[in-house]
Amino acid sequence: MTNTARTDSKQKAPQKPQGRPAGPNTGSIRRSILAAAERLFAQKGYAAVSVKEIADSVEVNAAMIHYYFGSKHKLLEQVLEQALEPLAKAIGRLKSADNAGVSDIVHLLLKTFREHIYLPILVVREVLLPGGVMQEHFLAFLAPRLGGAMPELLAREQAAGRMRKDIDPHIATLNLISLCAFPFFARNLSEPALGIAYDPAGLRKLEQHIILLLGEGYSA
Repeated sequence: MTNTARTDSKQKAPQKPQGRPAGPNTGSIRRSILAAAERLFAQKGYAAVSVKEIADSVEVNAAMIHYYFGSKHKLLEQVLEQALEPLAKAIGRLKSADNAGVSDIVHLLLKTFREHIYLPILVVREVLLPGGVMQEHFLAFLAPRLGGAMPELLAREQAAGRMRKDIDPHIATLNLISLCAFPFFARNLSEPALGIAYDPAGLRKLEQHIILLLGEGYSA
């Protein structure tokens, strides 16, 4: 090999890994891709974010994302499911419990939003707004076990005498989700304008206020 060839070889930029890596970092890389996709899809919208942008943000090759998830659309499905599936299972456990009060539901919702702080904005963009690319998937696979399961829980609380009889459990579900999700939509304004803290102590205080507000309004 000539000196020139050796020099050119040394100057070549290292290639990003192709395909799925072997070893203990595999799960970590997958989680990093999901977290980056959740943030970017929420901040910019699904249509405006490329697979390459997501890959670059976690310093992997775009081919790795296709290997793990198959497509950008499938990646978005996985972003929603990895955040909301634990919540759906927890709501299912509440349905099996004897007592599933408003405070339990508030705690579950806020726990999910604390762990996935971009999730509420992402759901608004890609599920709630007209043309959202996840609307049909969400309605078919997630909604029945999330908000769709909550009116039954609240109606059971009414039947047990733990919740006011004159409250519509379907409207109450909408109120409850709104109170828990809206602070995360409004964070860019509520933090500087209202002085609301989004650190662990501030989020605990938010949870206490929501439970107090709903508890006084909904209790039998």
